[in-house]
Amino acid sequence: ALAHAKKSAELDEDNADAHLLVATIFIGFCTYSPEECRLGEAEKAARLAVKKKENFREAKNTLGVILVHEKKYDDAIGVLRPLTEDMLYATPENAWGNLGWALLEKGDVDKAVDALRRSVAAQPDFCWGNTKLGLAYEKKGELRAAQQALSKAVETNRPECSAFPDALEHRARVLAKLGETDSARADLERCSKVGAGSPSGLRCAASLGKAPAP
Repeated sequence: ALAHAKKSAELDEDNADAHLLVATIFIGFCTYSPEECRLGEAEKAARLAVKKKENFREAKNTLGVILVHEKKYDDAIGVLRPLTEDMLYATPENAWGNLGWALLEKGDVDKAVDALRRSVAAQPDFCWGNTKLGLAYEKKGELRAAQQALSKAVETNRPECSAFPDALEHRARVLAKLGETDSARADLERCSKVGAGSPSGLRCAASLGKAPAP
């Protein structure tokens, strides 16, 4: 897929969609194969997409994601905040969610909570936004609020959310902190099953080996 996308971008340097596809594939490598992660090339491709197509909102959002991965939090915030104010952006939950993620990683937890609440207000079934909101509440020490947000991430009618191992992993940790060990173990088991082979699934399986049996 990467070879074809790169070939398309080479054949037509003004093809913004091809540059965005290249960037997106590179991000996929970072998620599932860290040794293949090349964030510098992903950023270059995303910036080309933004440059080649005026008001390419999806490319701006993708660039923001890449910048967060690169720990360039202020740069990411600079790209994403204007996107949250863009009335023509069809999926504002993505912009608010990624802005909240950047703020959370930067350490601005209260501002992160505000942005992430706006994200899930725009799309209540946004499992990624609810997951990050749960992490923000956990960082604030508000464990029940964290549990509730993480539950919203996985207890939906959207199949991609109910099988979201990251949220299950995080909820298991929060439940363990709350002393609800049986529920925590159930989440670890579900996470290791639905996320088999993924980083979260592997961590859940490893945690199961360490957790006491109920």
